[in-house]
Amino acid sequence: MKQIQWFPGHMAKTRREIREHVKFVDVVLELVDARIPYSSQNPDIDEMIGNTPKIILFNKADLADRNELAKWRQYYAEKGVSTLDINAAAGQGLNKILPLMKAVLGDQIAKEIRQGRTPRPLRAMILGIPNVGKSTLINSLASKKKRNTADRPGVTRETQYIRVGSDFELLDTPGILWPRFEDEGTARKLALTGAIKDSILPKDEVVIAGFRLLNHYYPGRLEERYDIQVDIDDVVAIYDAIGRRRGCLLPGNEIDYERVSDIFLHDFRHAQFGKLMLDRVDEIADV
Repeated sequence: MKQIQWFPGHMAKTRREIREHVKFVDVVLELVDARIPYSSQNPDIDEMIGNTPKIILFNKADLADRNELAKWRQYYAEKGVSTLDINAAAGQGLNKILPLMKAVLGDQIAKEIRQGRTPRPLRAMILGIPNVGKSTLINSLASKKKRNTADRPGVTRETQYIRVGSDFELLDTPGILWPRFEDEGTARKLALTGAIKDSILPKDEVVIAGFRLLNHYYPGRLEERYDIQVDIDDVVAIYDAIGRRRGCLLPGNEIDYERVSDIFLHDFRHAQFGKLMLDRVDEIADV
């Protein structure tokens, strides 16, 4: 696969700001997509935050395969990293974030109490790739619209502190991707879930990857969704079957493959294939 470059200027600026501001926060909240908890991590984050404690928030956990997500929680627990399942849009699990922060920072808080320091709000930096739900999380935590949100990458463009109650402050940052994607599987998973713009990869390449991932991990769901019977190894046959079933036809009874692609991507991104997990602990080479 041709190496993918997607590193706008505001992202380079954000990297510098993260390194500068992380010195002033107590903990980093790294937001990932629970359906692709490995692929939606920026591998540069740990280097940028240094020794600052980190909590991983599995957002959109309601869309994830629960059994497989449990394996990721166990994996990070064994590495000493705290995690939490949340659904930022519905507000689920958000009331557990501050208690978990206090637990992770227990020694630091106890030391400050012994030293007689005046209690202060805990400061957290929230990090994550574009379109993973950071702005939605902040709005839900603050109980009011503090940030612009949109179902597309690249909405948040500046860094700012946001007060969440009397004892919690968030340092929001724009979403950042890494400078290039060396692994084609990661890029396609990001494209499938909408974390990178649809113009970055050929749409048919992304859709075909989606067909194959579904058929590999969840055989039968593709056929069930579109009420089709087809050779799952024949991507053209899949396109044709979906197109005819959904009436995606051009003059001359030809299949409108563009419309089929759009239908599939919409369905994939809106949980029409059930709860999914596209990253598996036992299949990730670095795990």
